[in-house]
Amino acid sequence: MYAPHTERDVASMLETIGVESLDALLRVPDAIALKRKLDIVPALPEYLIARRFENLAAKNAGAEYRSFLGGGAYRHYAPPAIAALAMRGEFLTAYTPYQAEVSQGYLQAIYEWQTYIGLLTGMEIANASVYDGATALAEAAIMALGATQRQKLLVSRAIHPNYRAVLRTYCDGLDVAIEEIPLTASGTSDLDWLAQADLGGYAAVAVQSPNFFGCVDALSPEAAQAIATSGAVPIAVVAEALSLAALAPPGAWGAQLVAGEAQSFGVPVAFGGPYAGFIASAKEHMRRIPGRLVGKTVDASGRTAYVLTLQAREQHIRRERATSNICTNQAHCALIATIYLALMGETGLRNAAALNLARSRELASAVANVPGVRLTYDAPFFNEFVADVGRPASSVLEELQDRGILGGIDLGRFYPELDTCILMTATELTTSGDIEALAAALREVLRAHAAV
Repeated sequence: MYAPHTERDVASMLETIGVESLDALLRVPDAIALKRKLDIVPALPEYLIARRFENLAAKNAGAEYRSFLGGGAYRHYAPPAIAALAMRGEFLTAYTPYQAEVSQGYLQAIYEWQTYIGLLTGMEIANASVYDGATALAEAAIMALGATQRQKLLVSRAIHPNYRAVLRTYCDGLDVAIEEIPLTASGTSDLDWLAQADLGGYAAVAVQSPNFFGCVDALSPEAAQAIATSGAVPIAVVAEALSLAALAPPGAWGAQLVAGEAQSFGVPVAFGGPYAGFIASAKEHMRRIPGRLVGKTVDASGRTAYVLTLQAREQHIRRERATSNICTNQAHCALIATIYLALMGETGLRNAAALNLARSRELASAVANVPGVRLTYDAPFFNEFVADVGRPASSVLEELQDRGILGGIDLGRFYPELDTCILMTATELTTSGDIEALAAALREVLRAHAAV
């Protein structure tokens, strides 16, 4: 029960600590203090509150834009049943699953999530989710560092720049050196260079497929063999989870650890989060996997039961016992992804992936037919690709936005040598009308640039 303090309680406490008022207790520096009263809307009936929010939403003109953004956050169709199921009170009020006897529903949902991730990645073990794909990569790298007792990592330059930035932040505090695998002219990791490199001092070799440029970038058998011979741990990174329904699972091409982001599985883009990262691994790394693991067993009456397993609770709440920075899982986002996967099923997931392939090919063809535009890379891609517009990408994107089109991501932000290139994405939500509008606007913008 919550019992608010009375005015007499507050006065007594302020007198005890020697402060005149609550404002004095919580004093904000004059330089940043608000000098006026807050304009707070008075109490309103429910229908007027709803209308007020509708009016506020109408101001967001960007919601009506045609979007070709991707780069780690993807628009996908989410069946309406997800919200109806994920927002049930049983899930929203569930206690932390350390107490298995009162958490069976959520524990079962997490167990099903782990099963789906294991099936999609081709791995034997998956955890109960982590914060996002970037921290999943960092935690997978820490697993490899612990397994090998080495202090160097080798990561592809084609891994998502934000993921690499988070990895560098983690490694700065661990005195771990990071080196990068160069890129080929096709936009993929240079696996020939990798197969010939001396990998003996590295704890892990990480590649992303599809990579940040959208290119399929799986390890070749030769590269996988070179990594295995060196004793380094091969890490696969997955930013577009839906690709797992169309491409060979990372376990099939030699990965021992898979770090990824499950936002594509029904989790809204939501201005960048919260999302649900995942880590999956081969059985040999089971004891090093961070976060929670849910196991399936039977209770004293022989009924199916689910419990947190293999790790003590103290691993998550005592710093000296902790093996990672991950203390909990993104339970609700993982629940959304689990419901999405259950609703879609294997056939639905494959159909969605096939639609992404078809739409992205349609987009690539339309863009490549615009005078002055060429596709930068010729490697196979899933649902995004790089287009070189021959002009500073930032200015071209600004003019497209003025026409109600979010044309993609300016790659010059992350790769200075690609300042004329745009990363464009098409999903099952992209229509032929959207693609025609982009091609027409791009043609118009580039024609205007050429005339200047």
